[in-house]
Amino acid sequence: MSTTTIRLPDDLKMRIAAAAEQMGDTTHHFMLQAIMEKTLEAEQQLELNKPADQRYANIVATGNAIPWSEMRIYLENKIVGKTDSVRPNARKLAR
Repeated sequence: MSTTTIRLPDDLKMRIAAAAEQMGDTTHHFMLQAIMEKTLEAEQQLELNKPADQRYANIVATGNAIPWSEMRIYLENKIVGKTDSVRPNARKLAR
């Protein structure tokens, strides 16, 4: 296990110590948990964004997209259970 030093403002250090004590935890463990939670949050956000980033890259590369007006109708139909709803095709949109 490696060691890392971080500089904390005095007021933050006191807040961390107080919160850790109230939670019945050590300052070290409290900060370690906070770092682990923030890391997990960032990893999950990046994973969530990955398909959107890939779709956007495809739009930029091909110029093909589905107009929101058509996609909205399709999605609304799916929500209400219309099984005959056909997904609109992506195409180059006029600018």
